Amino acid sequence: MTLHFFHSPISDTALPERFTYPFCYTPHPLCVQASEEVRTYLSSRTEWHDELQNGKMFGVLVVRTPDGRIGYLAAYSGTLDGRNDLPYFVPAVYDMLRPEGFFRREEALISQINLKIGQMEHSEDYRSANQAVESAEQAATEELSALKEDLRTAKSQRDERRRAGGIPPEEEERMIRESQHRKAEYKRRERHWKTLLADLRARATGFEQEIVRMKEERRNRSARLQQQLFERFEVENARGERTNLSVLFAQTVHKTPPAGAGECAAPKLLQYAYKNGLHPLAMAEFWWGNSPKTEIRHHGHFYPSCKGKCEPILNFMLRGLEVEENPMRVKMMNFLGELTTLYEDEWIVVVNKPAGMLSVRGKQAGVESVEEVMMRRYPEAKGPMIVHRLDMATSGLLIITKTRQVHRALQEQFKRREIRKRYIALLDGHPARHEGIITLPLTPDPMDRPRQIVDNQHGKPAVTRFETLSEEGGFTRMALYPITGRTHQLRVHMAHPQGLHCPIVGDELYGHPARRLMLHAESVEFRHPISGQMIRLECPPEF
Repeated sequence: MTLHFFHSPISDTALPERFTYPFCYTPHPLCVQASEEVRTYLSSRTEWHDELQNGKMFGVLVVRTPDGRIGYLAAYSGTLDGRNDLPYFVPAVYDMLRPEGFFRREEALISQINLKIGQMEHSEDYRSANQAVESAEQAATEELSALKEDLRTAKSQRDERRRAGGIPPEEEERMIRESQHRKAEYKRRERHWKTLLADLRARATGFEQEIVRMKEERRNRSARLQQQLFERFEVENARGERTNLSVLFAQTVHKTPPAGAGECAAPKLLQYAYKNGLHPLAMAEFWWGNSPKTEIRHHGHFYPSCKGKCEPILNFMLRGLEVEENPMRVKMMNFLGELTTLYEDEWIVVVNKPAGMLSVRGKQAGVESVEEVMMRRYPEAKGPMIVHRLDMATSGLLIITKTRQVHRALQEQFKRREIRKRYIALLDGHPARHEGIITLPLTPDPMDRPRQIVDNQHGKPAVTRFETLSEEGGFTRMALYPITGRTHQLRVHMAHPQGLHCPIVGDELYGHPARRLMLHAESVEFRHPISGQMIRLECPPEF
């Protein structure tokens, strides 16, 4: 059965007034209850244990049936046990794994091309052809180098003989003939090697050209297959409208859908509901298993839908539903914190930014930022005013400048890592290490900005020093000293399994939501660009 009804009574639980905003939400109690039932089911399926341990995203959708009953649907992202049609879960938006389907047929042809490429790249003929070229090149280089050296030696001897004088005409003629003979022999051997190498390279190039041709065919077939696939991925919305992924992603920056688009849990859930006359009420997605090496995922935690793959799809599929306003925007619009000044002179202002306030103006109108407050407060200030930034959710000390010269000078201090900052964070749990240094390179997640991921190959260096201040129940108060200043550096370094594996309390991206993100820029120390005096300011957190 695909539609499930709750095992426990739900009559005392109020139904949601609006549908979940999927990119930032607190799961509705019914979604939490449904997720718990799905987890119980997953725990009973021991044959999936190893695969689930590797990690997978699941989703639940609370629905109302046409006769008014409340139930839920469950889904998983991608495939499970090699299938996308397991009975307990909703089916795929488009079942590309059907044996008789075009995807399977074309996939088999691409697999055959892959096999041929591999066979040719590792064939004895290809290897011997390349070895023949390498051996001939080495032999040619050695022989022609020796002949050149003989030419130089013979010429040196002739020159020495001529400088000695008294050479009879017949000997001069002999020396000339000898020189001509040696040069002719060198040219003959050079032509020989050139011809031989051309033949050997042509044979090796023939293999390479065939491999390139097959790779080009594979690339073209894969591109056509993806295009066909995305055209078959037709999704619906609550208004009964239909479209395919190619149309939806044509309006995005990348123009084409990324691999795996349409295979996440959320689109599957909504598609099944619409097709079967079920009215969506609330949705949530949770992670099961170990965290991936790059992303941060905690077993059992709820996560928002990814923006790279799902945002264009869900924006369409949610049309016709009454959807909650983005809770993050509500928080920003309802910001009531004070922007207090801790230091001010003719050139510099240092303020205590409250949690929930932007450092610089954002894209959304009506959302206040430190930058806009400072511009109103100091209308005569010249040049950029914000020297560095804090995440919207982070509170603490922020340096503001009133002149372009001072702004440039302080930014240079940041570049040279001369400005010292100390953060206080409250971690969820107790790290195995009490002090030390974390070096995990970071880069934006292209499929889920602004989330950052650890990437040892393409990430930028990110270094954080940390020391434990105290342990309070199930929490740890930690002092953090960022050596570099990457986006979300402290948050990722605390939460990632290769970091401290203890997310900061209230971190909605990398941990659990709470009243606020418990991260505060407590102190800053810098050299005043005008007076040269060392300025050290401190403002303790309110948590």
